[in-house]
Amino acid sequence: MNAGWSRSADLDTTTLYGLLRLRAEAFIVGQNCAYQDLDGRDLEPETRHFWIKNENGDVVSGLRVLADPQGAGFWIGRVCTAADERGRGHAARLVRAVLAEIGGAHCRLNAQAHLRDMYGKLGFVVSGDDFLEDGIPHVPMTWMAGND
Repeated sequence: MNAGWSRSADLDTTTLYGLLRLRAEAFIVGQNCAYQDLDGRDLEPETRHFWIKNENGDVVSGLRVLADPQGAGFWIGRVCTAADERGRGHAARLVRAVLAEIGGAHCRLNAQAHLRDMYGKLGFVVSGDDFLEDGIPHVPMTWMAGND
């Protein structure tokens, strides 16, 4: 397995396509959530994409990191792993890479509720009430240097 990351301006089209395809498979098809995934944020200059590719060069896990619009750190989102690769620690590996890259900056995410413990083990703490997004329970979580 091969991990990498890139800012949007430096992201090659093959990797971008792999990330978008994986997101469509995981969220739109796999979770039956009809929503507009292509929201324009993937190409913002400060957006960072993290991924893991298999031996064939296929993206099997990915996420994106957005600059917080209020300048208060970062948002992790669109965390997904191919169905046949789940349970192998790929998402946790990518989140750890994000935390190493952003240093001591504040970081937030909206975790699917069943993944609360996984993010908790990475140092994220619950920072609000559970809510539904596209019919799926989520929980807001925050990471700050020293939480881990």
